[in-house]
Amino acid sequence: MDASTLRRWRTARPPQGPPFVALSERVVMYSALDVEEWLRSRRTAPAKGIHGR
Repeated sequence: MDASTLRRWRTARPPQGPPFVALSERVVMYSALDVEEWLRSRRTAPAKGIHGR
């Protein structure tokens, strides 16, 4: 994911995206577990086609 996307999400009101920790004005950290959980919560499994493919 592009850093500018994460920055845009963090600065949105209300904040969007995965949970983060702002260590300073310029340093932001993300927990790998938080990011994975956030991604799983947004997962979409497309329906199978007519022929089950």
